[in-house]
Amino acid sequence: MINNGTASAPGKVVLSGEYAVLDGAPAICMAVNRHAHVVIADIDSDCSEVRAPGFTDTVGRFKVIDGSIRWEEGQASFGVVDAVLRAVSIERTDAKSIDLNTSEFVDPTTQRKIGIGSSAAIAVALCAATVSSADPAVLITPAQRAHAGLQEGAGSGVDIASSLSGGLIEYRMQDASVTALKWPEGLYYRLLWSGVAASTREKLSKLAASVSKPSRAGLVAASESLALAWRSNDTHRVIAGYRDYSQQLLKFSADHDLGIFDAGHAELWQAASAAGLTYKPCGAGGGDIGILLAMDETELDAFTGKHSTNYSVLDCEMSPTGVRIDV
Repeated sequence: MINNGTASAPGKVVLSGEYAVLDGAPAICMAVNRHAHVVIADIDSDCSEVRAPGFTDTVGRFKVIDGSIRWEEGQASFGVVDAVLRAVSIERTDAKSIDLNTSEFVDPTTQRKIGIGSSAAIAVALCAATVSSADPAVLITPAQRAHAGLQEGAGSGVDIASSLSGGLIEYRMQDASVTALKWPEGLYYRLLWSGVAASTREKLSKLAASVSKPSRAGLVAASESLALAWRSNDTHRVIAGYRDYSQQLLKFSADHDLGIFDAGHAELWQAASAAGLTYKPCGAGGGDIGILLAMDETELDAFTGKHSTNYSVLDCEMSPTGVRIDV
């Protein structure tokens, strides 16, 4: 049975461990205060209806009959609904109106999607609304299963874990373990958007098809070391840890032809290094988001003011909470 309700879940930014998380290394991930929203309500109809204003003008229509989801329209546009309902094993339901809202993940000026985990956030929010629960222990399995289906099995699940938990976490793929971390005192950041969309799935497929080079193991070691720095809650250790980590990520990218530092990330990394700051692309790279780190907030503002022609500073902060049922 699909329950009525309203739920939301935050997006995410991967701070370290991208790619290496697939090889057993820890990933450090921060939930951000851009949320996906889902509203489910009863309607007087023979079919349930799905809408996602701003994403598509298509209205999806489906029935659930004896545990089988039968689409009359819109299945191609609403794969997340299909995947979630299968993952939570819906046997039957009365007709529902399902509204999906990911507008906070779209740049209002360009109407381009910002790469901060909208698909994971909407999958988590839809799972929560469907079963009327915001308990990560209840949601982790169906949310991971649904999102993996959408990604054709690619990915580590760190984005789902972040949307469920909120805050700053350390995540390991093997058992989907999550450890909550505290943000180090005196560590400041700005999230920078390249304005270029990147496909995580395409880069993961390219990595899977490539011959593994020694830099892949090097990135795993660097990820382990940087995770220790984050666990220490020592700002100086975190900043210092990124020097080696970024070098390893750059070598890994070049060796496997992934273009992680494309779309202006390399230029920002070099400029930040010259200014005594720390910068890295986040997640798959090659576009989307990067993070600028420093121990002096005024230095961040000075840098972003000087180098603002090729990126946008996101009005975005860490979300202390994860998925929630909204009243």
